[in-house]
Amino acid sequence: MLRLTVNGKEHVIEEDLDESTPLLWVLRDRLGLVGTKFGCGGGFCGACTVHLNGAATRSCQLRAVDVAGLRITTIEGLAGPDGTLHPLQQAWIEHDVPQCGYCQAGQLMSAAALLATTPQPSDAQIDAAMDNLCRCGTYLRVRKAIHSAAAVVRGRGRT
Repeated sequence: MLRLTVNGKEHVIEEDLDESTPLLWVLRDRLGLVGTKFGCGGGFCGACTVHLNGAATRSCQLRAVDVAGLRITTIEGLAGPDGTLHPLQQAWIEHDVPQCGYCQAGQLMSAAALLATTPQPSDAQIDAAMDNLCRCGTYLRVRKAIHSAAAVVRGRGRT
């Protein structure tokens, strides 16, 4: 049996689970949280990024059994409990960041972790933190959206 706290809710996985099963597949296949994407399978692209106790983490390379007891947040948990979009989600819309959209959940999760620790990031800090790959090349719009959301977050005091 495996107990995971995902997006503030405890989940119990009672059926047999191979100990090598990555968190990504538990989130998608067992819990139905399909916003977290499979990209490369090697932890390089960042499409599978989630938060573990607030830190951006690649879920495709992390065994689910190793994260029991940690707070896991997926893209489905980024918005407020009332459905209010996170300032980053709103900025993504306003700055027309996504093209194909496949990498965007991971991009948003990495950006949210950045703003939680660096409320007024410089371009260099954004570039260093945003190591997610985007085949569409929307990196400049990502940076603009992060700056825009950072201003909102600082004004609201919300991360």
